[in-house]
Amino acid sequence: MLAEHGNFSRAAEAAHVTQPTLSAGIKELELSLGTTLVERGARGASLTPAGEAAAARARTILTEAEDLVHAARAAGEPLAGQFRLGVIPTIAPFLLPRVLPALRSEFAQLELFLREDLTPRLVDALKERRLDAALIALPYEAAGIETRSIAMDEFLFACAPGHKLADANPLSPVMLADESLLLLEDGHCLRDHALSVCSTSHSASGPGSARADAARSDFAATSLHTLVQMVRSGLGATLLPRLAVDGGVAEGLGLVIKPFDPPVAGREIGMAWRRGSARAEEAAKLSGAVKAALAPR
Repeated sequence: MLAEHGNFSRAAEAAHVTQPTLSAGIKELELSLGTTLVERGARGASLTPAGEAAAARARTILTEAEDLVHAARAAGEPLAGQFRLGVIPTIAPFLLPRVLPALRSEFAQLELFLREDLTPRLVDALKERRLDAALIALPYEAAGIETRSIAMDEFLFACAPGHKLADANPLSPVMLADESLLLLEDGHCLRDHALSVCSTSHSASGPGSARADAARSDFAATSLHTLVQMVRSGLGATLLPRLAVDGGVAEGLGLVIKPFDPPVAGREIGMAWRRGSARAEEAAKLSGAVKAALAPR
């Protein structure tokens, strides 16, 4: 707690003890170990290198103890009790409403705690055992992380009615060669997948057609909901995952949304978890349940 808050009073409050009790406990630990763990100052408290090492070891011990409890529980009844699931922002609002009712029905004892964040931070949380699994876009390579594919998410073209490609039929990916698309800001993996599609279309259209950047550099959205509003305003066109379109991201905005011919494979939705986790089998089982919930009826 002290490592997180950097202040004795806030750390004591978070640990539900008094400040003198916390201070005395740390002092006793320092005497037992024969080293200083905390540097106390007028501006707060910080851990010494020895304190950082002790805190890291303590976190490992606590998480391994949690793993033991989860493994014992899973042996008796898989996916019962708390399960901490991360989801990226371009998936969470569109996938969860479709799958959560099915998960609640299939796993009545499951307590699903959700965290929405960007992929790199979710992967860090998996490695640090603060999450049990995460729904992310694949492919995504990270040391110590296993993944399982759940579904493919096709890219659709979205523009305002007056856009030059609004009436294109069929709409070919090659037609994007001269387009500068509106995309999400850096850090969203969906942006990288969209740029990959644009790069492919530039290459397919022949020498000299590709630009250095297929995205508009003067505009970038923080969410898909903001992105479709920018398209509605006539600022440009974009690529939207079918999952988001089916989830109503552009509903009522009057946008032209159409598939490519041939279809464009936008991204792969998958489940990720820490290799060797005591909850690996449960994560795999959960990915199967999500896959079944997304399957066409």
